[in-house]
Amino acid sequence: MKKTMINQTHIEGVLYEHNLEAKVSGDTSKNPGTPFISGSISIATDDKMTNIVPVHFTYVTATFGSGKPNDTYTTLNNIINGTFGTYMKDGADKAVKLRVDSALGLNEFYTDRDGKETLVSAKRNEGGFVHVADSLAEDETIRNTFKCDMLITGVKEVEADEEKKLPAKAIVRGAIFDFRGSLMPVEFSAVNPNAIKYFVGLGASNASPTFTCVWGRQVSETIVREIRTESAFGEDEVREVKNTRKDFVITGASKEPYAWDDESTLTANEVAEAVAARETYLATIKARQDEYKASKNAATAAAAPAKTGFNF
Repeated sequence: MKKTMINQTHIEGVLYEHNLEAKVSGDTSKNPGTPFISGSISIATDDKMTNIVPVHFTYVTATFGSGKPNDTYTTLNNIINGTFGTYMKDGADKAVKLRVDSALGLNEFYTDRDGKETLVSAKRNEGGFVHVADSLAEDETIRNTFKCDMLITGVKEVEADEEKKLPAKAIVRGAIFDFRGSLMPVEFSAVNPNAIKYFVGLGASNASPTFTCVWGRQVSETIVREIRTESAFGEDEVREVKNTRKDFVITGASKEPYAWDDESTLTANEVAEAVAARETYLATIKARQDEYKASKNAATAAAAPAKTGFNF
C-alpha cells in the first residue's frame, strides 16, 4: 500500500455558526480529567453565505502529545467564549474568517427505517487545523475543495431532474482511505459532461476497479423552487420550496491512474484485509449502539410510573 494515501480537504470562509462544547474526559478515558473540545463549526465559503460547509471535531485538546500548544484548541475555545463571532449570532461584520485544512471521514451509525436496521455513512470533514484568516481567496471555487486517492468500483449515470433543478450527473462509487489506512466507502458526483464521459468510460467494477486520484468541490447549498397552483379565479397560489443540496462534485482526476494490484500502490489482498477490518469495526459500532439502547430501555422501564395511577 502507498505510504501515504491522499485524503485532504480545504475550507475557508466566514464562520456561519457552531455547536462546539468544552468538556472534560471521564474516568474511563485514556487520559481522565483532560479538558477537550468537541462539536462542529459551519463555514460559509461564498460571499452570499449560501454554501455552508461543516467541519466536525471529536476530541481537541489544549496540547499535543509532545506537550506543544495546540493552536486549533485556542481558536475553537475563542469561538466558544465569543471572542470570535459567528454570522448567525453577530452578523457579517463581526464574524471571524477561518481557514481549515481537514480530511474526509465518515459519521456512521445504525438507524431504524421502516422497522429495518440500516447503516448510515455520512461523509464529513473530520478534524484538522483551524487558522484565523485576514482575507479569503478571491476565487470562491477554491474555498471548499477535496482531494483523495480513490478506488473506483462503479459508475452510475443519473438523468437531470428539471423540476428539482438537479443536473445530469454520474455517481462515482468506490472507497477512500483515512490516515490509518482504514477503508471508507464513498460516492462522489461528476456533472461536467466530459467528466461523466470519462468516468463511465473507465468501465470500473468490483472485479476490475480503477485506482486514481480525484479532486473537486464540496457543495452545500439551498435550492429554491417556485410552485404555482392555478386558481379558478383571481390570483394563482405561489409558494417557495427550499431544499438543501449537499454533494462532493469531482472537477478533476489524474491523467494516468495508479497501477492496480501493485505493491507500490494498492493490492487486492490489502483491500480484502481493509474490508475485513471494516466489518469488524461496524460490528463494534452496532454492539455499542445495541448496549446503549438496552440500557436506555432499562432505565425507562425502571422510571415508569405504577399502573395504579397518579395521586397528586
